[in-house]
Amino acid sequence: MKNNLSNIKKAKIILDKHDCIAIPTETVYGLAANAYSNNAVKKIFKLKKRPKHNPLIVHYSNLGDLKKDCHINDNFLKIFKKFSPGPITYILNLKKNSKISKLVTNKKKTLAVRFPKHTLTKKLLNLLNYPLAAPSANISSRVSCVCSKDVKNEFGNKIKFVLDGGRSLIGLESTIISLTGKPKILRLGGLEPSKINKLLKKNLKLKLIASKNFFPGQMKLHYSPGIPLRLNVSKPKNNEAYLLLKKKGKYNKNFYYLSNKGNLKEVAKNLYYTLRKIKKLKFKSIAVEKIKNQGIGKTINDRLLRASKYHG
Repeated sequence: MKNNLSNIKKAKIILDKHDCIAIPTETVYGLAANAYSNNAVKKIFKLKKRPKHNPLIVHYSNLGDLKKDCHINDNFLKIFKKFSPGPITYILNLKKNSKISKLVTNKKKTLAVRFPKHTLTKKLLNLLNYPLAAPSANISSRVSCVCSKDVKNEFGNKIKFVLDGGRSLIGLESTIISLTGKPKILRLGGLEPSKINKLLKKNLKLKLIASKNFFPGQMKLHYSPGIPLRLNVSKPKNNEAYLLLKKKGKYNKNFYYLSNKGNLKEVAKNLYYTLRKIKKLKFKSIAVEKIKNQGIGKTINDRLLRASKYHG
């Protein structure tokens, strides 16, 4: 994180040339490129090996810039004022004269937008005259990256630059809310839906698996460490990595603790980091202790359930 300003300027030079870089956010690292450029957006899809029908989230620095591309409404403004910048992504209707690349949206008339909270990325966005399309910086369907080292391990020299902003504070992707009609949650994430419900005085519907129209984070297999993963396990098999919420009992070299005292926010922050670590250690499978399905625990369970769909 040294020489922040020179690193931000370096990032800008690469982005201005329609290339991709990795950026830090409070949720996970993003694979970023100019959202107005077809060439730049093509590179994101190619690097990630991402299906074309899976749209990208676009990151903005301020409301003024967003208004050039999207129609905003009262529900959006209410939530924006309370929770942005932060771990929430909004689905909004695109304006007809928007410069957003049609590849970003898969030619849809809606756009997923977000305002990241990470200081470095906010500074970078303020220097640019375009927003950044930035899905998570990982190969499609794999575990997201929460530090620069993971991004480098994932992409090697295929990525031009990683703007190093330290470990991601939240460690799970943003919550996605659709605001193009009746508000509904399309992906659980770093912001608990109960907080949005309280603000809007509504009980929002969850639509977490896509039927026809895809939104980011709705694929059945996602967030996978690339080895089989079993849920709600009270006794692991021999030679299986075992994920536990907190430290207890005797030391076992195959046990990995996600927090000291079972704090779910700490569990969330350490989840992807630990899954990647286990994969590197050449374990053949992972067992996970039961996690309470409340608060951010719901998001953790959503990610683990999708990761468990891996069949090798």
